[in-house]
Amino acid sequence: MRKLALPEEVLLQIEQPARYIGNEFNSVVKDKEKVALRGAFLFPDVYEIGMSHLGIQILYDMFNKREDMWCERVYSPWPDLDRVMREQSIPLFGLESQEPVKNEDFLFITLQYEMCYTNVLQALDLAGIPLHAVERTDEDPIVIGGGPCTYNPEPIAPFFDLFYIGEGEVVYDQLFDTYLENKKNGGTRQDFLKKACRIPGIYVPQFYEVTYHEDGTIAAFTPSIPEAPEKIKKQLVMDMTEATYPEKPVVPFIKATQDRVVLEIQRGCIRGCRFCQAGMVYRPTRERDVEKLKELATHMLRNTGHDEISLSSLSSSDYSHLPELVNYLIDSCPEKGVNISLPSLRIDAFSLDVMSKVQDIKKSSLTFAPEAGSQRMRNVINKGLTEEVILDGAGKAFEGGWNKVKLYFMLGLPTETEDDIKGIAHLAEKIAERYYEIPKDQRNGKCQITASSSFFIPKPFTPFQWAPMNTEREFLDKAAIVKAEVRAQLNQKSIRYIYHEADISLLEGFLARGDRKCAEVIEKAYRKGAIFDAWSEYFRKDAWEEAFAETGIDVSFYACRERSTDEILPWDFLDIGVTKKFLIREWERAQQETVTPNCKMQCSGCGAKSFGGGVCYENQN
Repeated sequence: MRKLALPEEVLLQIEQPARYIGNEFNSVVKDKEKVALRGAFLFPDVYEIGMSHLGIQILYDMFNKREDMWCERVYSPWPDLDRVMREQSIPLFGLESQEPVKNEDFLFITLQYEMCYTNVLQALDLAGIPLHAVERTDEDPIVIGGGPCTYNPEPIAPFFDLFYIGEGEVVYDQLFDTYLENKKNGGTRQDFLKKACRIPGIYVPQFYEVTYHEDGTIAAFTPSIPEAPEKIKKQLVMDMTEATYPEKPVVPFIKATQDRVVLEIQRGCIRGCRFCQAGMVYRPTRERDVEKLKELATHMLRNTGHDEISLSSLSSSDYSHLPELVNYLIDSCPEKGVNISLPSLRIDAFSLDVMSKVQDIKKSSLTFAPEAGSQRMRNVINKGLTEEVILDGAGKAFEGGWNKVKLYFMLGLPTETEDDIKGIAHLAEKIAERYYEIPKDQRNGKCQITASSSFFIPKPFTPFQWAPMNTEREFLDKAAIVKAEVRAQLNQKSIRYIYHEADISLLEGFLARGDRKCAEVIEKAYRKGAIFDAWSEYFRKDAWEEAFAETGIDVSFYACRERSTDEILPWDFLDIGVTKKFLIREWERAQQETVTPNCKMQCSGCGAKSFGGGVCYENQN
C-alpha cells in the first residue's frame, strides 16, 4: 500500500485533494529498485490544466517505455496547499511514488506560457532545489526546460541546468544514455553538462556569456567553453506516423480542462500568420498517416473510457485526409456514439456538415478568428481570410441552425489605425445582420455574438519580433474605442465585447522578449508572493511593480521598444530552420500590406526545407 505524501488532515482541509494522490487509471508505477533512471515531469500550473497537456502525455509514455527508467508527474500546488507545505515543511513530491522530487535524477519542466515562470520557482523552492543552476550539487536533479517558451529561454536561463530546443521525441534517449554513461564512469554534474551540450538541440546556459552595450542592448553572446556550440538547432520529428504516441493516456480523477482523448493529426501550419510563433517554430507541416490515426483513435478510446475525441492541430482544416478521418470516427469507429471536438477549423460546408452531426447545435457556438476587424489589417498580419469568406461561413452556420458565434481579435497590431480598431465592431455587426437576413420563422432564437480581443504580443521568431508593443494605457484606450463602437451598432444587443487584461499582457511581452537580466525581476516578484500569474484572481501586480522598481529594469525597454533588424536579439543563438532573412522579408511585406501565399499554394523560401520533409516536399517528383 502506497504511503501518501500528504497526511489525511491536510487532504481534508484543501481544495480538490484528488489533484495530489496519484494512482489514476493508466498511470505508470514501477519498482524504483529496478530502474537506473528516475525523472519527474512538472507542468507549472494546476493539475486540471496540466493533465490536458498533450506534450507531457507523449513524453511520459515514451520515457516509461524504457525499462531502465521511471518517470512521474507533478503539478503546481494550488495556493491553499502551497501554504500548508511551507508551514509543515512538506517537500514537493511526484504523484506516482509520493516521494520527494529532489530524489529524482531529472526534473523536466514544460514551459507552455510565460506567465508560469514564478510557478517554476515555486516548484524548485518547495522541492528544496536551489533556484540557481550554478548553486546545485551532484545531489540535486538535473533541471531541464522544454516547450514553446524555450524559443527564448534567456529570462529564466539562470534557473535551468539545460534546455531542450525542439520536439522531445528526438534526442532524449541520447541524453539519458549520456547521463548513465557519465554516472557509470564516476563523472560529476559538470562533466555531464559538458557532454550534454554536444548533443544537438541541447542548450546549457551557464556555458555562455552575454555582454551588453551601454544602451542595454546585447553586444555579444558567446560560448565560454569549447564544447558549447555557437548555434543550437531545434530538433524535429520528421516521420510523424512512426513517432511514439500514447495509446493508454492517464485518465484524471477530476474533470480536466480537456476531458477527452486527444489525437494529434499533424504538426506545423501552412498559413504563415505573421504574429504566430507556433506557425513559425513548428515548420514544416508534417501529417500523420490517416490509417495510423484510425488505429490510434480506436485504441485510445478503448483504453480510457472517454466518449469524446479531439483532433489536435494548429489548423485542422488543412489536414489532407480530414473528411476520411472524421467520417470514420462518425460512422465506422468501433466505439460508437463518440463526440468529436474539432478545434481550429475553417468554417466551410464540410466543417458545418460534420459539426451538425457531432454537436448539439442549440447549445454549441462556432468560433471564428478573424484576428483583425479590417481587411487592410488582415493583409498586414497575413491572415489569408477575407470578409466575404467570414460572412459566407457565418451565413452557412446560421442557416444550419447555429445562433451563437465567438469572434477572436487582437488589438495593438503593427500599423493599426482607429479605423482598423472600429472595424472589430463593424464586422460583428455585419455578422449579426447576416443572421437577421434569415426569415424569422427559420431562426433559432436570438443571435448571440461574443467578440473578444487579446492584446498583441510580439513573440520571438515571428516577422513581428521587431515590432513594439502598446503600453497598458494604449491597450485600454483601444479597447474603449471598440466598446463604444459596439454600442453604436444597430444590433448592439446581440453583440457582447470582452477583452484581456492589459497589465498581464504587458508583463507577458516583457517575459517573452527579455534577456538574462530579466531573471532578477522574476525571482524578486516570486519572493514577494507572485505565483499563478496567469490566474487573474491571484495576479500580484504590486509584487511585480516592486520587483521592477528594486531592480531598476524597465518594462518598456523590453516590451514597447521597436527593435532594429540588425540588433542582436536574446534568442538569435537558436536556429529554428526558418531564416532571419525570411522573417525580415515578411516584416517588410507586412508594412507594405502584402499577403504571402500559404505553403501549399507556393513555397516562400522560409528555410524549413532544410529539415528534408513535410509539406516542403509534397507533390514533388
